[in-house]
Amino acid sequence: MRYATIGGQAVIEGVMMRNGNDYAVAVRKPDQTIEVKKDQFIGLNARWHTKKIPIIRGVLSFIDSLVLGMSTLTYSASFFEDEEEAEKEKDKDGKSDAVFMGLTVALSVVIAVVLFMLTPFFISSLFGKVIKSPMTLAVIEGLIRIAIFFIYIVAISQMKDIQRVFMYHGAEHKTINCIEHGAELTPENAAKYSRLHKRCGTSFLLIVMVVSIICFMFIRVDNMALKIVLRVILVPVIAGVSYEVIQWAGRSESCLVNIVSKPGLMLQKLTTREPDLEMLEVAIASIEAIYDWRQFQAENAAAGASGQPGTGSKAGVSQP
Repeated sequence: MRYATIGGQAVIEGVMMRNGNDYAVAVRKPDQTIEVKKDQFIGLNARWHTKKIPIIRGVLSFIDSLVLGMSTLTYSASFFEDEEEAEKEKDKDGKSDAVFMGLTVALSVVIAVVLFMLTPFFISSLFGKVIKSPMTLAVIEGLIRIAIFFIYIVAISQMKDIQRVFMYHGAEHKTINCIEHGAELTPENAAKYSRLHKRCGTSFLLIVMVVSIICFMFIRVDNMALKIVLRVILVPVIAGVSYEVIQWAGRSESCLVNIVSKPGLMLQKLTTREPDLEMLEVAIASIEAIYDWRQFQAENAAAGASGQPGTGSKAGVSQP
């Protein structure tokens, strides 16, 4: 199967899709109409010409995903604020919005590092009195990290609003799968396809957990402060390596890739839900604002007939 150069994420009552520098957010408003916003987002890789540099491009793509994801989530949430809050938002200038977004992303990263990197380390350190093998402790730390991540996903999935976001997440995957399998993009057709996808951000986060285990198994220092510092400064490296892994998985259908992708696909059963036709309609509106899926399918059909490889893989990973 050939992959479309498109990816995205679920937002509040909607879906954001991105194709290169173009992105679109489609939101089902309270009056049941669909609002579509199309814009451009020039990411760090495009600005700094680092798209061909392994690891570095993954770090920058991850940062871009956080920034754009937070921005589009805020935009979608604005349709469901009360009038007083909406007026306050209108009064904000672009500079204050940018500062607020930067602080929000920075805070999100700090919380994630503390919860998923440092907390497992401190818990695993308690076993240090009875387990002397650094490699064994690194594995225990990694398993605790995965357990915390799993508990976090299960906990938030109990929230009604998050369940709807997960349904839109499923709509995002179903519509992309529909395109990539060569079917006409309609809500009815998209509903037939899987809500799981190998290049999902959920899979990316799980790969981050696994890569961190391997990384810390081979880093051995005795100083506690240095251990903590290393777990912080190596986060970008781990994210960069994980990006390369998921890009490789997105370009291949080998048995090895399918094995590597299996745990992430299983985890997506928690972070996606079956969407209804109206949600699929929203996802389609987002795609059609920035992506010519008919041309993609025509090119792939022609490439398949001639025995040539089809067009590309996605430039980034979609968010959970």
